[in-house]
Amino acid sequence: MDAARAEILGRVRSALGPAPAVPEVDRRYRGAGDAEAAGIVERFCERVADYRATVHRVSEAGLAAALSDRCGALGARRIAVAPGAPWLVDGVDLVADDPPLGARALDGLDGVLSGCALAIAETGTIVLDGGPASGRRALTLVPDLHLCVVFERQVVAGVPDAIAALGDAARDGRPITFVSGPSATSDIELNRVEGVHGPRTLEVFVTT
Repeated sequence: MDAARAEILGRVRSALGPAPAVPEVDRRYRGAGDAEAAGIVERFCERVADYRATVHRVSEAGLAAALSDRCGALGARRIAVAPGAPWLVDGVDLVADDPPLGARALDGLDGVLSGCALAIAETGTIVLDGGPASGRRALTLVPDLHLCVVFERQVVAGVPDAIAALGDAARDGRPITFVSGPSATSDIELNRVEGVHGPRTLEVFVTT
């Protein structure tokens, strides 16, 4: 292995010569505020749906009814809820994650309901920051169903905008989780398997 490596590197050095040209690196990185801000809510809905999440556009007044209807359709009768989530869902037993539920208890529930820190339109990503509305990381990774409320005012245009807005969470040392659709992975033959590293089903309620 060492001989083959030396031979390959020797050929590279010979091809480059004693003074190889070093290209100039473009340092004009995008920053917060550079992404197109028009239509970001519609863009977010389109992108997160591309990841096989189910998107619901609802008003704040109709959110509770929409959550209740969807839980009924999915057969979700007992769901965990982030400690800071203020929503009540008719016909559903909401189990507060306070004190924190164990992994076995979370796995025995039908799903989890949380808010989020923000959402990224460019990538269709929901960001959870470990705060009261997002809940701790295990809360939204163990159950097979995740119902997430995203307010339109929480949608930012691009990733740099999100990073700039997450400064307080990072300084506090809270875990930051980027969620782009239901959990999924593919094997070497590109067979897609969902629910391996997190929820198999993601329902996003984009709320005015």
